[in-house]
Amino acid sequence: MDKRYQVFVSSTFADLKNERSNVIQTLMEMDCIPAGMELFPALDEEQFEFIKKVIDDSDYYLLIIGGRYGSLSNEGISYTEMEYDYAISQGVKVIALVHGSPEKLSVEKVEMDSEAQQKLQAFKQKVTTNRLVKFWNDARELAGLVALSLPKTIKTYPAVGWVRGNQAADNTELLKQLNDLRQENDKLEKQVKKLETSNRDMSELAQGEDTFSIRIQHNVMEEWQKRKIKFEHYMSWNEVLRFVAPKILNPYPERMIYIDLMNHIASKFPEDFDLVSIDLMDFERIKIQMLALEYMRVTGDPMDIEWEVLPDARKKLVLLVASKKTDNTSS
Repeated sequence: MDKRYQVFVSSTFADLKNERSNVIQTLMEMDCIPAGMELFPALDEEQFEFIKKVIDDSDYYLLIIGGRYGSLSNEGISYTEMEYDYAISQGVKVIALVHGSPEKLSVEKVEMDSEAQQKLQAFKQKVTTNRLVKFWNDARELAGLVALSLPKTIKTYPAVGWVRGNQAADNTELLKQLNDLRQENDKLEKQVKKLETSNRDMSELAQGEDTFSIRIQHNVMEEWQKRKIKFEHYMSWNEVLRFVAPKILNPYPERMIYIDLMNHIASKFPEDFDLVSIDLMDFERIKIQMLALEYMRVTGDPMDIEWEVLPDARKKLVLLVASKKTDNTSS
């Protein structure tokens, strides 16, 4: 079935007319349905209610940030930021394109008011924190960024989309798909109930002071050149938990855990020990074991995974890493 996706394009208007035109042209060439401020170039509170309905109907939200913060609402917030906040609150997937060199913009395309500059900087900080963004420097780049980013987002986060009425009506294939999904959903619900009612035995899983090996690679100097050597380093699961637990009490990037663990292992060797890497399969084994033992869960985007402790395991991990009372009594 031919499906088209509606993409809401959000930005300041007067300073980014050319940029919006390029992006909208690209979206139409990708058989998408662009929507945005072209409906109401001069926004007010009443018109913003209509814009919210358009965002509700959109599959994806494309944000373009240049050098202007934009027109302010009665609350002192720009309509662009209000659109962004609303899209986030509704769970619409966001693609953010932020100007990478605002200092190179012409005077008419930047904020001259210091308060507006501060608000723009705060808005950019909000958008770029814990979110993958793309940076652009001129209008010509935007079309290519949209053409690359949107298909990846659609593939990773498929949305409902729109279909022609005559395609959806009396479509036996669609009905078959819906029926298959219903049956699959019933099957999954039964599996969940079975897991909830059964007592899961963790005793067969390696844990506690059980040890395992991590393959690591480091450099050694031989005859004025470096040579890579591989060997195994042994750790206990409790040692891993003591290292990881303080980091994952709040969501923590997986890539940083890998780097921190590498530094943790290197600290056990002499100062001149040049650790290069930990075997990725062994690192994945650590993650799988912690998931199996129900200590944590993984969250975030596929390209930016985070580890976070499960609520039921928080107290156990905190007690594991907490300082123990020492016995100072004399004999």
